[in-house]
Amino acid sequence: MPPSANFGVDPCGDVDEAGAGADSRARNHSRMPSSAPSAVTRSALVILAVIACGVVLYVLRDIFTPLALAIFLAVMIDGLARLLLRRAPFLPRAAAAPAAIVLSIAVFAGAAVLIAENAADFVVQIAAYGPRLNGLMEQAAGLLGVQAPQSLEQLIRQLNPAQYLSQVGGALQGFASSAVFVLIYLGFILASRRGFERKIVGLFPDRHERREAVAAFHRIRDGVEQYLWVQTVTGVMIAVASWIAMALVGLDNALFWALLIFIASYIPIIGGIVGVAAPPIFALLQFDSLWPAAILAAVLQGVQFVVGNIIQPRMQGESLNMDPVVILLSLALWGAIWGLPGMFLSTPIAVMAMVILAQFDGTRWIAILLSDDGEPVRAKDADFPTAAPPPEAAPQDFESGASL
Repeated sequence: MPPSANFGVDPCGDVDEAGAGADSRARNHSRMPSSAPSAVTRSALVILAVIACGVVLYVLRDIFTPLALAIFLAVMIDGLARLLLRRAPFLPRAAAAPAAIVLSIAVFAGAAVLIAENAADFVVQIAAYGPRLNGLMEQAAGLLGVQAPQSLEQLIRQLNPAQYLSQVGGALQGFASSAVFVLIYLGFILASRRGFERKIVGLFPDRHERREAVAAFHRIRDGVEQYLWVQTVTGVMIAVASWIAMALVGLDNALFWALLIFIASYIPIIGGIVGVAAPPIFALLQFDSLWPAAILAAVLQGVQFVVGNIIQPRMQGESLNMDPVVILLSLALWGAIWGLPGMFLSTPIAVMAMVILAQFDGTRWIAILLSDDGEPVRAKDADFPTAAPPPEAAPQDFESGASL
């Protein structure tokens, strides 16, 4: 065939060029790195990691619960030490931490002694409420039109409390061992706090990254301390007002109930319910009339409403910034994983999680969902300017809050 029939194109050359191009594309494709995991894959991995962490925390709760309580107490003691330095300038800096430890031990020991002394009287008086409780059960059965239940003595005899003594003893032994582990962990944490500076410098050699890490740590610490401060002050207000109301009504063991109300105030939602419901119930057992219980229930509910809806939000301000639904879910979650200690620690843990998640662009959307106003503050956006710090800036103490 003449060359003009092929329009001047050599078929062999065309095939060779096409084959060479295919080989080149195949080699380039073989050298290309594998594609990054999709968003669905990353989300699935995050969900599986969260579930795995929850299982580990539940299975090893006997180890992690004392450690978490020790960290919580260490933060509280550190905040008390810095408060003593601000309020008592004459106190040497080296003596602030020991003074805070001694003061904390004195407060806890005093509260434990008061609760133990009043608990003995409380148990004795419960036995004396038996006839009154039987009468109340008969009245309630008559109003509802049902058969009257068994008397208190018969119920106790049927339940046979002696068979539960071993379980009670085991629970007390577990509580004592957990308390010992908490104190051991606390001692080691307080003894090793001086090495935190060197650790943070080793983890973040870059000065700007170190400033971001320190600012995030300070925001977590300030959030937890603010929560503790607000809960303590409002708990004292509720306990004192409740004690005055119970003393005026004449309720037995008013001081014991006031201490329990103060301790329960650290548990969100459930603590308020216990503080409002328990004293009126025992007022029904103590008094023949319903009026003392009704008056006590109205006063306690009013105290809880005023403190919880007026005073506490103003004291708390925007420092906590947690969605109430998140607080409730955190209470249920950590209560299921760690029991009563988890309920105490549920809100501080939620605050820590929100602040940490807000530091990274990939997890900031989770922090937004956890926050109350949809604007969780990131340490690098709120605590120092966007410009890099000057290299000649002097390092700063990790605990005091200055720039490293």
